[in-house]
Amino acid sequence: MTSPIRLSRTLALLVCLSLSASLSAKTVRKTAARPAAAASAAAATTATASPEGIAERPAVREFMRGMAERHLFEEAALRELFSQVRTRPDVLRLIAPAPPGFKRSWSTYRSRFLDPLRIREGGRFWGEHQATIARASAQYGVPPEIIVAIIGVETIYGRVMGEFRVIDALSTLAFDYPRRADYFRDELADYLLHTRDNRIDPLTLRGSFAGAIGIPQFMPGSIRRFAVDFDGDSVIDLRTSPADAIGSVARFLAEHGWRSGETTHFRADLKPGATVQPLIDGGIEPRWRLAQLLEYGVGSPDTIAADLPLALIDLPDGDAPTVYFLGASNFYVITRYNRSSFYAMAVIDLADALKAARKP
Repeated sequence: MTSPIRLSRTLALLVCLSLSASLSAKTVRKTAARPAAAASAAAATTATASPEGIAERPAVREFMRGMAERHLFEEAALRELFSQVRTRPDVLRLIAPAPPGFKRSWSTYRSRFLDPLRIREGGRFWGEHQATIARASAQYGVPPEIIVAIIGVETIYGRVMGEFRVIDALSTLAFDYPRRADYFRDELADYLLHTRDNRIDPLTLRGSFAGAIGIPQFMPGSIRRFAVDFDGDSVIDLRTSPADAIGSVARFLAEHGWRSGETTHFRADLKPGATVQPLIDGGIEPRWRLAQLLEYGVGSPDTIAADLPLALIDLPDGDAPTVYFLGASNFYVITRYNRSSFYAMAVIDLADALKAARKP
């Protein structure tokens, strides 16, 4: 049972946060959601930080001062809030890079998302929200199967949205994960602004181990920049409104440059002795024309416009041969949602499977 003192302090915190809701955040970084809700739900455990929270750590004090100066938060309210935050060692384990020598396997990764459950539930979700999906597709120019597939990869259509307290996950990564601390401090700031602007208790929201929220697993910065009220109830709610999730996914892709009517990728044809490493090192953003690729020994059996920018995408497959294809602009756009070629291709393959399953 919550003590009267603790309840009073929490109510005071919410009052302080909501009173200063007039100032919006300056966004400073692109964000992308992660498809890790299933892992976070399975790995959520009891936090192990000290019982007084993290409010007195120097880096946290500096962060609170910055929030007070830039966004007019009350420092006393923030100190009370962060006194209740617990860092999560399991978050750091989950986000850690793969160990040296680990062989990525496209086949294994793909099988996680092209499974009977997602295909069955995707068909149900598409049928149940067909009008909303069609409206989002028409408004933003994104194919309906891509919208449905992203939601399926992220949370199996809202079935698995993560069990980590968002503020604990973001604080852990903001202050105990130097590799990407700046990014997660920005996300923590956006989270506090989001909860303040919408009068949500910041201690209550739960999500993935990376701090992603709701049916589409948006990071807080993406919620503030790209989420939409697509069901017309004057509230953006990605946790319980499938319509808001559908519209927000479509808008995210459109805002990141989705090209309506264009494909995502083409088949790659590697000639004997092809030199692929310089193309792989060039990254996944399309920048090569077909004539340039041919100079490296890379072509395609597909018909491709001569001036269309492309990238050579590689999908390592364990001990099996690497899978190659040519990524177009829309493939790159999907990687803005999650910056992984494996992720983007899994979305595309699931989209194809969902579309095929709907045919009479």
